[in-house]
Amino acid sequence: MADARFSGKVAIIGGGAKNLGGIISRQIASEGAKVVVHYNSASTKADADKTVADIKAAGSEAVAVQGDLTKPANVTALFDAAIKAFGGVDIAINTTGMVIKKPIVEVTEKDYDTIFAVNSKAAFFFIQEAGKRLRDKGKICTIVSSLLAAYTDSYAIYPGSKAPVEHYTRAASKEFGPRGISVTAVGPGPMETPFFYGQENDASAKYNQTAAALSKFTRTGLTEPRDISELVLFLVSDRGGWWITGQTIFANGGYTTR
Repeated sequence: MADARFSGKVAIIGGGAKNLGGIISRQIASEGAKVVVHYNSASTKADADKTVADIKAAGSEAVAVQGDLTKPANVTALFDAAIKAFGGVDIAINTTGMVIKKPIVEVTEKDYDTIFAVNSKAAFFFIQEAGKRLRDKGKICTIVSSLLAAYTDSYAIYPGSKAPVEHYTRAASKEFGPRGISVTAVGPGPMETPFFYGQENDASAKYNQTAAALSKFTRTGLTEPRDISELVLFLVSDRGGWWITGQTIFANGGYTTR
């Protein structure tokens, strides 16, 4: 892997056990990176262990680290574990998130507090810790949502809790830029994962499968996880992507735009 795009790099993947995070973990490892696969709880430990095993079987190095990232101490511990395992961190990608789809009048205080803790608080402290701990010329990328540009019902607190990440991204890019660190966010469209189908009924799923301008050119009409992973890896690479910073990029085949 001497000529691989991420040879010699160490990457932390928040939520790196499965779905999009698992794809990114495997793909960045296949291009030379040593990977810290973060997972949230015991329910995803088997997925994290499988991802680590797959990475090792393919010839790279990986470790799994558990932690609830809504607690800043666990974010610090995650970076500590990466540095202990591999000596430093170059790339920090946060794919963690949760969805609540409800009309505003049905949202509870618990719903609000829970989703903002996962989508906003954890994202902030992940970016903060990355800014403290990444080596110079590092890269930070956070997964948000194309619903940030949507005009729709029932999705108030999901994109609402992701919206602050755009502001964190801009501020962090200014603050960390003098060290050569780029900071980006990526907003996928509805994606072909269990994360999407858990929120939708048959009618809304079918709508989303035809809503993007390029829907008919994909296998299901939805955003393909591999297309998002390719974009994220470009953004965290030294081959062009590093020059994009402070921006949120919607990757959705024309599902929403600004």
